[in-house]
Amino acid sequence: MTIQAVMFDFSGTLFRLEQDETWLDDLTDHEGDPLDIEAQAELMRRMTAPVTQVVELEGELQHAWENRDLDPGLHRKVYLEVLRQSGIPQVEQAKALYNRLIDPAEWTPYPDTEPVLKTLADRGVRVGVLSNIAFDIRPAFAERGLDTYVDDFVLSFEVGAIKPDPAIFRMLLDRLGTAPERTLMVGDSRSADGGARELGCPFALVEPLPTAERTDGLLTALREHAVL
Repeated sequence: MTIQAVMFDFSGTLFRLEQDETWLDDLTDHEGDPLDIEAQAELMRRMTAPVTQVVELEGELQHAWENRDLDPGLHRKVYLEVLRQSGIPQVEQAKALYNRLIDPAEWTPYPDTEPVLKTLADRGVRVGVLSNIAFDIRPAFAERGLDTYVDDFVLSFEVGAIKPDPAIFRMLLDRLGTAPERTLMVGDSRSADGGARELGCPFALVEPLPTAERTDGLLTALREHAVL
């Protein structure tokens, strides 16, 4: 069956928050000393793997973690706690690091993101971006001229639903005006992005590798589903 639209996840699919050790140059530990290399490496791992809960949380903070992609306030609250538990006790330092995490300019597109989006648009295939996220990612596309290839965005904090809830996929399908069986979902999570299969969408999995290591993952996924 001919695919008429493609829905893409954002983080780990079209873009990735890449490691940048310069973010850590001025950070200090509980003793006021610069972070050692091991502490820096662990902190970057925690920042660039946001789907996994990496610290112990209780009560309101656990609630904030579970609902972080529905409310920017909860997202900020719980990630500042994650940074505190990860060795950044200075609040201002943690805030500065958090602001990098949610800055769309800090996110790097995969090498084949632009050619894939452009080719789909040129062929008249509808394109949507669907993300569990607590900040506006549209500027990441606009700054690179990629927004012209995207027909619509559905972001969890704006619509009050998160993947794999079928409701969030249905919202984007309705906006794209395509049937599930003619709409491919592409993402890096079988459990979250793969939720589209419940509605009848075909699903393509890509690995959330560093951008230098995954140069044609999107192209390959779309070719396997005869979209390109």
